[in-house]
Amino acid sequence: MCVKAEFSENLKKLRAEKGISQTELAKRLGVNKSLISAYENQERLPSLNALAKLSYQFNVSMEFLLGISRNKTVDVSNLSTEQISFVTSV
Repeated sequence: MCVKAEFSENLKKLRAEKGISQTELAKRLGVNKSLISAYENQERLPSLNALAKLSYQFNVSMEFLLGISRNKTVDVSNLSTEQISFVTSV
């Protein structure tokens, strides 16, 4: 499966798990609902900034969202306090 398809499916599943609509997700991210729809219909991939916001919103790694990893979370055990703070502030 290609990255767009993996991302699309993962985004749909995560949104359904949280029970939020495309409109609600768009509001939380400060974007138009049409952009969320484009993501879910495999028409667009998110920018790095949008990917980071989605990752934070669903508390999953960017790699998980893109289908690169099956692990939902990021291992921060080898990061300093400053690095962890940076990662969680996105």
